[in-house]
Amino acid sequence: MSNNNNKSWALILGASSGFGEAVALRLAEDGYNIAGVHLDRQATIHNIERIREQIKSHGVESMFFNINAADEEKRRDVLNELDKKFHGKPFIKVLVHSLAFGTLKPYIGAKREDVLSKAQMEMTVDVMAHSLVYWVQDLYLRNMLERQVRIFAMTSSGGHTAIPFYGAVSAAKAALESHVRQLACELGPIEASVNSIMAGVTDTPALRKIPGNRMMIEVASRRNPQGRLTSPEDVGKIVSLICKEGGHWISGGLIHADGGEDIVNFVGQGKPLDYDN
Repeated sequence: MSNNNNKSWALILGASSGFGEAVALRLAEDGYNIAGVHLDRQATIHNIERIREQIKSHGVESMFFNINAADEEKRRDVLNELDKKFHGKPFIKVLVHSLAFGTLKPYIGAKREDVLSKAQMEMTVDVMAHSLVYWVQDLYLRNMLERQVRIFAMTSSGGHTAIPFYGAVSAAKAALESHVRQLACELGPIEASVNSIMAGVTDTPALRKIPGNRMMIEVASRRNPQGRLTSPEDVGKIVSLICKEGGHWISGGLIHADGGEDIVNFVGQGKPLDYDN
């Protein structure tokens, strides 16, 4: 356990699976109490009980809220609930934005119903990008952010590349990275560290919803210099590292958490890549 001493909390947006789950569990191991926001129906709600038990095993507290994190009224409900517990004192030392909810449709098609609509574009970008700004604004105005707070937003290579059916999400990721830079600038007075984390291709429930995900997994496994996919646990370890003493000086950037995957622009035949042939 770290020197956190169970005093600070990590607020995880998207805490019930994938990157959000892995970060929550790793930070709980480091001694952070966990406040998790998630959106689950009956079929997947059991994940939260499992996660809560794992968090409890590290001797820390947890609070979970099953809501739409992009809903303004629901966001206020969560913050009001947290206000009751902490009485206006700053307590959030880590904020992680890991929301994966959007529309996967092409921009161009033979029929109107086959292509991305205005409402779908706006919803995708609002959930996966703009919601970060709104959460940070409310947390700051309510004096909930500790000095030297660490803020992380999960992006992807879609922020700078084109992927079939991924156009709206790519737009959201590009916007998210822009929001990170602006927040890093404006939160400088409280010595906040604000960064986007670009994981490599990771086999998560969100990836499985992307058409062609099997091919993405196969190509990434061959493309990655280390010969494997990124895991959610890889990302959890990187967040943990930056949350340690001195990590606040890393701010405003995009952190590659992909084993070098994004810098490779060709696909080898072996696994790992054979650079000599």
